[in-house]
Amino acid sequence: MQPSDIVWTHWVMAKINGNEIRIGNVLEHNGGLWAAVKVDHVKPGKGGAFAQVEMRNLRNGSKLNERFRSADKVEKVRLEQKDQQFLYETDGMLTFMDIETYEQIELPAELLGDRRPFLQDGMIAVIEFHEEEALNARLPQKVTCKIVETEPVVKGQTAANSFKPAILDNGVRVMVPPFVGQDEDIVVNTETMEYSERA
Repeated sequence: MQPSDIVWTHWVMAKINGNEIRIGNVLEHNGGLWAAVKVDHVKPGKGGAFAQVEMRNLRNGSKLNERFRSADKVEKVRLEQKDQQFLYETDGMLTFMDIETYEQIELPAELLGDRRPFLQDGMIAVIEFHEEEALNARLPQKVTCKIVETEPVVKGQTAANSFKPAILDNGVRVMVPPFVGQDEDIVVNTETMEYSERA
């Protein structure tokens, strides 16, 4: 086989050390593709440091807790990313459309977890592919929402550390500064699920 016969696919693997795993990394492990959802770096008094990693299988949603020592090598997979438009949800499946080819794909809504309410009709999300298979959806980092319920604004209260609860038009509860009132639009960070700024 000549080197020129090698067909490059759209995903790239790179070996990283166990202590380099970060949240959101996609790893090839035990023959499956796993997204790191929680990473705790532990430095015990005796023995070497390790990363305790909670992973979710991108194909079947199962969870796994693994311990990686810093000397362990893991395969980090870079997925191909495409912008796609969210169309609708049926029976727990989200339908997205490629804005260039109009091809549609479906992904389980549970992939988004607590962030599902922030996915709005017509919103552009980043869909991550492994070869031709859609595996993951990432929302824009900032989403504008309307406050439908919160305590009234208290005149003269500017202390930003006294946040108050608010309910958004998508049903999610967030903490907002005291100067933000009902029916106002705010920007929410979908990664931290927190108030970012006034829209």
